[in-house]
Amino acid sequence: MRLLQYNNEGSFSLTEFFEGNIPKKYAILSHRWGAEEVTLADLKSGNCKKMAGYGKIQFCGEQARRDDLQYFWVDTCCIDKSNAVELQEAINSMFRCEWFSRGWTLQELIAPASVDFFSKEGELLGNKASLEPNICEITGIPASALRGSPLSTFGVDERLSWAASRETFRQEDKAYSLLGIFDVNMSLIYSEGKENAFRRLKRKIQKSLTEHEQDPLDPQSQSCLQDLRITDPREDKKRIEDTKGGLLRDSYRWILEHPDFQQWRDDTQSRLLWIKGDPGKGKTMLISGILDELSPSTKLRDKKATTLLSYFFCQATDDRINNALATLRGLIYLLIDQQPLLISHVRKKYDHAGKALFEDPNAWVALSEIFTSILQDPSLKSIYVIIDALDECNANLSQLLDLISRTALTSTRVKWIVSSRNEPNIEAWLRLDQTQTRFSLELNEEHVSRAVQVFIDVKVANLRLIKDNSELQKTVRDQIYAKANGTFLWAALVLKELEPVDSWDVLDVLQDMPPELEPLYDRMLRQVEELPRKNPEFCRLVLSTITLAYRPLHLLKLGALSNLPQQIASNFDEVIKLENLIKFDESPIGHAFIHDARRFIVSNRSIIEQAPLQAYCSALIFAPEESIVRETFEKYIPSWIQRKPRVEAHWNAILQTLEGHSGSVTSVAFSPDGRQVVSGSDDETVRLWDAATGALQQTLEGHSSWVTSVAFSPDGRQVVSGSDDETVRLWDAATGALQQTLEGHSGSVTSVAFSLDGRQVVSGSYDKTVRLWDAATGALQQTLEGHSGWVTSVAFSPDGRQVVSGSDDETVRLWDVATGALQQPLEGHTSSVRSVAFSPNSQHIPTLHVSGEWLVEGNAKYLWLPTNYRPTCEAVWGRIVVLGHSSGRLSFLKIQEGLDLLI
Repeated sequence: MRLLQYNNEGSFSLTEFFEGNIPKKYAILSHRWGAEEVTLADLKSGNCKKMAGYGKIQFCGEQARRDDLQYFWVDTCCIDKSNAVELQEAINSMFRCEWFSRGWTLQELIAPASVDFFSKEGELLGNKASLEPNICEITGIPASALRGSPLSTFGVDERLSWAASRETFRQEDKAYSLLGIFDVNMSLIYSEGKENAFRRLKRKIQKSLTEHEQDPLDPQSQSCLQDLRITDPREDKKRIEDTKGGLLRDSYRWILEHPDFQQWRDDTQSRLLWIKGDPGKGKTMLISGILDELSPSTKLRDKKATTLLSYFFCQATDDRINNALATLRGLIYLLIDQQPLLISHVRKKYDHAGKALFEDPNAWVALSEIFTSILQDPSLKSIYVIIDALDECNANLSQLLDLISRTALTSTRVKWIVSSRNEPNIEAWLRLDQTQTRFSLELNEEHVSRAVQVFIDVKVANLRLIKDNSELQKTVRDQIYAKANGTFLWAALVLKELEPVDSWDVLDVLQDMPPELEPLYDRMLRQVEELPRKNPEFCRLVLSTITLAYRPLHLLKLGALSNLPQQIASNFDEVIKLENLIKFDESPIGHAFIHDARRFIVSNRSIIEQAPLQAYCSALIFAPEESIVRETFEKYIPSWIQRKPRVEAHWNAILQTLEGHSGSVTSVAFSPDGRQVVSGSDDETVRLWDAATGALQQTLEGHSSWVTSVAFSPDGRQVVSGSDDETVRLWDAATGALQQTLEGHSGSVTSVAFSLDGRQVVSGSYDKTVRLWDAATGALQQTLEGHSGWVTSVAFSPDGRQVVSGSDDETVRLWDVATGALQQPLEGHTSSVRSVAFSPNSQHIPTLHVSGEWLVEGNAKYLWLPTNYRPTCEAVWGRIVVLGHSSGRLSFLKIQEGLDLLI
């Protein structure tokens, strides 16, 4: 490689470098060739100073020296164009030298961090940053590409389009100038014409994609794929098959030989097969069988195959996989897993939005565009897309059906199979035409019945208690054939019932089984009612809870929600109820005992849950000396504890300490009814606690940096959180589900609050702005600007018409919510304003709060706080105060009214 060096006398010297010793920094002149350009031969002969092109070289050398660059490169005179071998080597290699480390060509892309533009007279026109909008408009290159996004994140067609409107001296250069963009190498044949050059280029690109499609993803792409993944449909398939007792090939082989399926598979015009049937007809197992048949010829099983297969199983009982968005995420995930280069379609949006791309209110719009873009990727040959149980897609099914219908009509290389029950709305949305086929299991009843018989044969043969009695097996098979009526689910339920039955009882049990599914369910419910004692009531409670549950429940949660007579939490609730029932004036001794028992349970809840017998050891010996529970049960303290520690005489003011956060607690708040506490922490989580029992109810995860502020909605149904990740998030307080991610701040969010009607959220930020949001839609309503320092605290007025904000600029400001206008700045503070609030009815009402080292109310100081109890944040409900500590703990204190001050 040759480089020019400009000396002090104004002349140039030419130096040849070889691979390995090329300077890391040098200037390059990008210019349009004129009539009299200086060639290498002209430069060597010395007869170039009078040529028109010499001025450009001289300008480049002078500018390089002003930029402290020793060398510079000009294509006209640094390449010997009379030497064909050198010319081809130079063009191919110059795209791969260190200057072009991101694979960008000089003619089409602007790669370096610093690029200056000059007129032909040498006048500076601007740089890459200042001219970015013009560059994007002229070249058609996205701003993200100019700023350094990996070229692999842009599709093949998009990168090819960047050369569409460009002019080149030779027509073949339109193709050759893209070699670096696609990181491919090919020989230069300047007589071949533009069309042949592009044809060869596309072949090279396809070969390169094939060779590199299994390359491991870079860390950013891996993070993108992890955030995209909501489930792995392959694992769902295996789980469903195991749950249903395994997949039998003989039970689905018939559909593979059916003319409708073969037409879908072989006819390029047949692009959608809809398998429909009543409940229990075996649709899911048919889909599993079809997947097993198709997989070996696709990239799921054969990495050399050119066909992709993506599928998804919807399940109404699992909120992870019962909605349109989850379906789309699962389909995209499997496609990218087979062909990693397809991640580029996601990265273009993900690099700007992050994980919120898959979760915010616009997620469906963004992902449906990404999915459509993937299906149109020119590197793909053919794609099978299969979705089971559309009728179990509870949310946004119409959007999913519309997407299926549109892509089935427009994407000729995509073939769809979907299954569902016989529901008219699904048929209406699919808008079936001649390219699409209905496959009714009711119209293929004979095939379905034979498949059910195959299933019954295998399962009866495996009934352990009649395995050695072939005559009894035949009788059982015949009776199940007759009653199953071609319904897989009926047969599966009955065979499950027969598994533990002794051989002499099998026929009697089978005789009691009614045909059809609904009568079978009725019989099961009657069996529940025949259980002894209170068991029927408990079963009904469990069944009711399962029926109404939004998602699968852990057994412990199921017991608690069903109000079964177990669990420590339930027992503690009874203690609270008992304390409220027994009045002090009616039974002072009983009331005192229950009150002390409550304190004992609250203080020791954590250890009792982990090791119940510690209630007689640790819990008793560390209880206060005057504790009634300690005095009553002290005789049960193990004798091997020979000396007990010195403890306090009475229970202290701390009701309970809630532990669970792994970082400093930054914000706490009570729910409007005082029954819950919400906390935010440096550990990036928001946690919901039961204020009475101290039990952790929910851990809300989603923020990517520490949580700075939390608050409940006025109805207690929502929680809002602000974070250092510059987002505001809305959560469902009952389920812990993320409802909205509000983005717009360019700095850490420091404070959040709901309006009293719950319709709006206000947030303050390090970016010096206050923002108003619609709590239902997540839309930004107002951006309030005026503070000259970061905003520390925000609050709504009781009537919702005003917002107050405090700031590091030492001012408090009042804003009009409707117009966003600043009403008045309140000045007078001499340091940063930490907190702001409105008083109800514009009257000042003294409340408990922490001021420095003291717990105060108005001007009265009640309690001095030792160093290790001074909080990072606090919340008040009536006479109860919650203190958040840097250790991650929460402390509860209850202060009696009318105290005598001990000062």
